[in-house]
Amino acid sequence: MDSREFPFGIMEVVELLRLNVRRPSGDSIYADCPFCGDRRGKLNVNLTKNVWRCNYCGEHGGMLSLYARINHVTGSEAYREICEALLAGDVSWSGMAEKAPETAHTGSFAEGARMNSRKNADVAQTERASPEEIHQTYSELFGMLTLTSVHREHLRSEKRGLTDEQIDRLGFKSTPPCFLCRSLTERLAGRGCRVEGVPGFYRQRDGCWTVKFGRRTSGILIPAVGIDGLIQGAQTLLDVPFKDEGDPPEKAGTKYIWFSSSGREGGTTSGSPAHFVGDPFAETVYVTEGLLKADIAHVLLGQSFLAVAGANNGKALDACFALLAQNGTRRIVEAYDMDKRRNPMVEKGSRKVHMLAERHGMECRSLTWDPAYKGIDDWLLAYRKEKRQRERERQLLAEASVDLMWKTCRFRLYQLLPDAAGGKAPFAFQGIRALYRAGYGQPPAACYRLVCDSEFSCSKAWKDEEILERIAEGFRGRRPEGKQRRPVASSDVMELEDETGRRYFYVDGRRFEPVCFSPFLARAM
Repeated sequence: MDSREFPFGIMEVVELLRLNVRRPSGDSIYADCPFCGDRRGKLNVNLTKNVWRCNYCGEHGGMLSLYARINHVTGSEAYREICEALLAGDVSWSGMAEKAPETAHTGSFAEGARMNSRKNADVAQTERASPEEIHQTYSELFGMLTLTSVHREHLRSEKRGLTDEQIDRLGFKSTPPCFLCRSLTERLAGRGCRVEGVPGFYRQRDGCWTVKFGRRTSGILIPAVGIDGLIQGAQTLLDVPFKDEGDPPEKAGTKYIWFSSSGREGGTTSGSPAHFVGDPFAETVYVTEGLLKADIAHVLLGQSFLAVAGANNGKALDACFALLAQNGTRRIVEAYDMDKRRNPMVEKGSRKVHMLAERHGMECRSLTWDPAYKGIDDWLLAYRKEKRQRERERQLLAEASVDLMWKTCRFRLYQLLPDAAGGKAPFAFQGIRALYRAGYGQPPAACYRLVCDSEFSCSKAWKDEEILERIAEGFRGRRPEGKQRRPVASSDVMELEDETGRRYFYVDGRRFEPVCFSPFLARAM
């Protein structure tokens, strides 16, 4: 089938895939390449021919192959999924669009949750699958997903402070568009993964299994990894936080939600598992609240972190502390947010950490920091920024101390005589190759006139190239001061003289080629 007969074009495929478009160019656009990872807009997408090619890695193809290769599907599956996405539209988060669309769009998150809770009170739930089965399914699912450039930039921003290598190693992904839910689930089943009993998966009315992703719950997926290294759940850092109707503008709203299918037919609750990052046999383990917070603090501090979703999630901590004690952990450092000084619930959770640590025979102490920073990640990021600023200031001071050692350098500028430029010097206003082609081994000084003789103060650390560039920049676009001569150009000769002697350079555009020169043959000023 000719691509011109398709009911969509390649630009619609680009938008579905959330490729980061850098710039338009006539009948094509340039975007970041999803295959080699280059983020300089090297992927050329031809909107007329419906083809693409990365000018960096060389990968190329048609619009179906672009979609199919990114999502690991066949061409026919790609065609079907694209058509479904463009024709079927989106699905709201709560599933209320079928019976109460006005609530799904205008009601608050809490109100919608209460309605769903009542509506699904008698919905049959599925017993949770084994940890190994959940890990296998989540590992395959995360492998099928990508991280959009917008989400990557957020994680790399000053607010999060992660590098690309850390982002990839920690396994963050973007939630997929909801039209992929059915096909993702089918592909998982095709790979031998169990979806029944895995949080986030549920059975639709037609009996088919799907996964609960939606437009309102779009964001960054954060895996919850156990001390044993198995993925047991996931949280979503929402693109748009949930807020109740009537909430004041300054209220942040719900930023994180668990990836769960509780309340759906055959669904399973997330169970709020704890998250561990670092060495499971570490002698000291830090405990904080928030999965992403623990990941960031781990890479900044280099210590092992255990995280719970809430300060009072003692059930998850008890089992984790028992395992850590068996692994040889001797010390627990409680690092809950600094509002534990004024928030009774956080303070209660802090005391619980101490109690559970003592129950399992481990020493426990609390970590405090500047209360201007709520979380340990905020504090560590601010400390790193301050440290980098101090290092930068020391570097500038060191550079300034070098610049205090000045030297005076004398320079002279020689330019071709007007009659020489008119015919005697065929290399006039050209580079040094033209000089050599004209049969000269060095600039013929007899064809030159001295037009400038002055001094220049500079750092002793500067090389000749930098000195010449500074001088030339001062003369480019204007005539040498006090002389009816043209600005500096190719074929000019510049002379530097200091305590080390005299040196001559041929001007070749913005380069300066060392040459031999006989100034006594040049015409005087």
